Amino acid sequence: MSSESNLSRADFGPDFWWGSATASYQIEGAVQEDGRGQSIWDTFSHTPGKTFGGANGDIACDHYHRYRQDVELMSQMGLNAYRFSIAWPRILPTGSGSVNQKGLDFYERLVESLLEKNIQPFATLYHWDLPQALEDRGGWRNRATAEYFAEYADIVSRRLGDRIKGWITLNEPWVSAALGHITGEHAPGLHNMAAGIQAGHHLLLGHGLALPVLRRNATRPDAEFGITLSLNYFDPGDDSQQAQEATNLAETFANRWFLDPLFKGTYPELLNPVFGSILPIQPGDMDLISGSVDFLGVNYYFRQSPVAIQDQATLNVKTAPHPESKHTLMGWEVYPEGLYKLLLQLQRDYSPAKMYITENGASYEDKLVEEQGIPVVHDPDRLEYMHDHFAAALQAKREGANLRGYFPWSLMDNFEWSFGYERRFGLTYVDYPTQRRVLKDSGRWYQQFLKGK
Repeated sequence: MSSESNLSRADFGPDFWWGSATASYQIEGAVQEDGRGQSIWDTFSHTPGKTFGGANGDIACDHYHRYRQDVELMSQMGLNAYRFSIAWPRILPTGSGSVNQKGLDFYERLVESLLEKNIQPFATLYHWDLPQALEDRGGWRNRATAEYFAEYADIVSRRLGDRIKGWITLNEPWVSAALGHITGEHAPGLHNMAAGIQAGHHLLLGHGLALPVLRRNATRPDAEFGITLSLNYFDPGDDSQQAQEATNLAETFANRWFLDPLFKGTYPELLNPVFGSILPIQPGDMDLISGSVDFLGVNYYFRQSPVAIQDQATLNVKTAPHPESKHTLMGWEVYPEGLYKLLLQLQRDYSPAKMYITENGASYEDKLVEEQGIPVVHDPDRLEYMHDHFAAALQAKREGANLRGYFPWSLMDNFEWSFGYERRFGLTYVDYPTQRRVLKDSGRWYQQFLKGK
């Protein structure tokens, strides 16, 4: 795979969406304002030892109060789309029942501000901030949560269905299920394989129940509906049979656990020894889950190279390091070729109607400095990362991947979940004490790329 030096926006075609992505709990703040209820991330981040430095999203980027400034920034950058998420506890403080109109009003104001700037809204309904009241009743382990999710989707889409361009039901349900319920790294912080498998099925069921509701309520003629998955690229760490078997298991657990039900209506057979007796499937579930989506959102960050199965019962594998490669501050390998190969693999194995890269980005050590009285952030590694991943996506598109948009992560630095504010992914630097926004060199490069300069 070659990296093109003279990369141009025009190479991707005129009908390609260029945006950026954020998530509600990571940027909004205002967690106790205008009737918002508590989320599992409020609880988790306020639990000592769960986040770096005890950080939380109480203020975050104060986007709730500064959204107009942030939309103006998007406009100056030249974005024609913006992927954001809606906070369920802002709409339904207890997860169901009484609707908080002030929450709906906020997202209506945001959407109107975007449209005024000719930026198309792509809304994610669930980016991990489950209402705590539902978690207290079993959360995603409880089948009823999938039904409550469909009710929430109904409320939001009846209010905004005439204006939202793209609807994404769930962001990275694998992370919600695995990191939230199996490893405990994310809210709600459980360490239980069965809980993770149950949560994963009910997340998919929630998607399946919400999709027809969204289609019914969306009156915008060109509205489209999909889901976003976290998808890694896998290749064996060596030429051994055990490395191949470990790779098959790891890829199936990380990628196909959710891809197969969505596109094939069944869970992968390779997972049956662990999943078989735990999956809470009821008649009709798989038909609901495998209802066609208009697009697949792809979140890609790195590759993994397994060399051996460590524990079949917990689906753990040992991976090989790539010390010759560059790595981000997260320790993730920089491997643009993985995006190229993943997109073609998805097209071959699942034939999605279209794909969007809904997240792709990198965390590095960013420093805000003054040069001749002007604030700047030089981030050459991120700029190179973006360029090379854009080039990889373009090559995949030219070779048959039906790619229609790209939303780099993230518009701005934000609350990075368990890493708090210690990791920065933004194209815009956020000086948290002052909430000042400063476009980084990578953001300026993106701006010039979008303007065709």
